[in-house]
Amino acid sequence: MDGAYNPRTVEEVFRDFKSRRAGMIKALTTDVEEFFQQCDPDKENLCLYGLPNEQWEVTLPAEEVPPELPEPALGINFARDGMQDKDWLSLVAVHSDAWLLSVAFYFGARFGFDKTERKRLFSMINDLPTIYEVVNGKDKVSTQGNNHSNSKHKSNSKPRGSESQSKSSKIMLQKEEDEGLQEEDDEDEHGDALCGACGENYASDEFWICCDACEKWFHGKCVKITPARAEHIKQYKCPSCSNKRARSS
Repeated sequence: MDGAYNPRTVEEVFRDFKSRRAGMIKALTTDVEEFFQQCDPDKENLCLYGLPNEQWEVTLPAEEVPPELPEPALGINFARDGMQDKDWLSLVAVHSDAWLLSVAFYFGARFGFDKTERKRLFSMINDLPTIYEVVNGKDKVSTQGNNHSNSKHKSNSKPRGSESQSKSSKIMLQKEEDEGLQEEDDEDEHGDALCGACGENYASDEFWICCDACEKWFHGKCVKITPARAEHIKQYKCPSCSNKRARSS
């Protein structure tokens, strides 16, 4: 991660934004093979950082509380083998775009940018294509993300037959459209379930997901998994099981 570099003007903040953006684009395109290897799902929660020198870094989050800068998405490595490579890179790209904006406007708030300066900064940023657009080829920058997706397909993942696909689909999507007997059956089946993270009981109005390793249920909010993200996960491992594999390797 970068040190105590603090841009103070709109131009300096924009220059910092472009440099960090360039580093993250490099990670997700030209350096994608190395990036993929560094995001080992068996390691602890990892983050992708863009640096002011146009380089990138995959590492653990800052230990300071609160951190010196806003932190990027945590645990990007856990979803690597549970999604298609292209979808995973797109997910990381979206979170990277959000992080870059948060860092830029953190500097703006810290150094007292007024309404006009904030508007000018956003206008300068908005003239650039997003990292998501770059990674998905929606601008003029060529990427290697798609080639990577075709050439490296879950080489380390376990074979997934119809049985494992059925098991990995154990996702509770509450607030179902169908009411009545289906909802009652769900409550009877999961009524005694406890969240493996917070220990609270099952509730029919909350999203839950089951770990395919230990078969424990978790609130989506407790393990930072949304229903939309769960749709792309073929085989979910909870943080505890992921950490166990990391310690045993």
